[in-house]
Formats: sequence, C-alpha cells, structure tokens
Amino acid sequence: MYLGITPSVTCNNASRNEFSLILDKNPLAEFVEELPAGRSSLCYCNLLCGVIRGALEMVHLSADVSFLQDRLKGDRVTEIGITFLKKLDEKKYRRKK
Repeated sequence: MYLGITPSVTCNNASRNEFSLILDKNPLAEFVEELPAGRSSLCYCNLLCGVIRGALEMVHLSADVSFLQDRLKGDRVTEIGITFLKKLDEKKYRRKK
C-alpha cells in the first residue's frame, strides 16, 4: 500500500503455512541499473523482507521472509517467500497496568 503496488499472492503448500508475494514492478529497484561488480550476492531490496517481518510481528506472528526471485538478478519477477513459523505469546507483549 505504501509503495503503490499490489502484489499477487500464491500458495502452493499443502499445509498452507507458506506463500509468496509476486511483484511485477518493484519501486525500490526502479532507479538501479545493475549491481556493482563483485557484489552479485547483494540483495538490494531486502528492506522489504524486514518491513514485512516486522509488520507480522506487530500482529504476533513469527515468520521467515526472504527473496526467492529478484528482477535485479535477471529473474522475470520479484518474489518474496513467507513461511509462517508460530504465533507469538501475546502475554509477553502486553503492558502492565
């Protein structure tokens, strides 16, 4: 919503605890022409994974979030994989009155 894009959501896992967000257009990569020489392992848009993981933790869900495909590395689309790990204990995060 804040980036002005709407990802497609795919879920191919039978246990329904994994899904992917497919970004046809990645606004963070719009102004990057190519990765610097010797830095091919750099994941320029890894910031998105941290934002998604942090947002899920705010609603008490622990998840593993990582890039599966990246247009900057020659893939057709940008794909972010999300795996649900567990529901966090809400009591730990409540304020004491």
